[in-house]
Amino acid sequence: MYLPASFRENRLPVLHDTIARMGFATLVTSGPDGLVATHLPMYVEPAEGPMGTLYGHVARANPQWKELAGSGEALVTFVGPDAYVSPSYYPSKPIAGKVVPTWNYVAVHAYGKAEAIEEPAPLLEIVTRLTDAHEAGRAERWSVSDAPESYVQGLLRAIVGIRIPISRIEGKWKLSQNRSPEDAAGVIAGLSLSEHGNERATAEAMKALGTPADPAGTVRR
Repeated sequence: MYLPASFRENRLPVLHDTIARMGFATLVTSGPDGLVATHLPMYVEPAEGPMGTLYGHVARANPQWKELAGSGEALVTFVGPDAYVSPSYYPSKPIAGKVVPTWNYVAVHAYGKAEAIEEPAPLLEIVTRLTDAHEAGRAERWSVSDAPESYVQGLLRAIVGIRIPISRIEGKWKLSQNRSPEDAAGVIAGLSLSEHGNERATAEAMKALGTPADPAGTVRR
């Protein structure tokens, strides 16, 4: 993706943590009929390979998995949070007037050769890992083992696992780093008051960047 230096995030632990928090991905591969995309939950195993390995699963009825062997490199995208940024948030607007709307967002793109997994044991591991990750914050957690084993085995036969050792990975944190600290603060204030959770989450992501004077922040201006 297009990556201006001020928006680039290349620290592997930060990218892995963001993938874990986002959890939902788009898998894009090239098949005989062109590009194919599937939306699916995925998790990253950071210690597996130099850049980590992604795991997920698709329906067996989805033909994309059958085309992985000849598809070349796959692209997996994780996007969010994101928010529309109104020029009215900028204190500089009434002074210069040279402002336009934009969109702030966080995105991670991971690339690698995708492999299909059909064996029951690793499939069960994938399903269990995904379930445990997304049930972790619930007061009453559901576990795969709560369902009858015969029922689970039947469901496993209806899916195919996806494994992608990451060969390259890039992150883009487009969060007003190209604006003045005053304008960035105005965006944070405006988005923080929104009734939409995604916009408030974008404000929180901006806060986590720090400021040019904050060496602990990740802003690159």
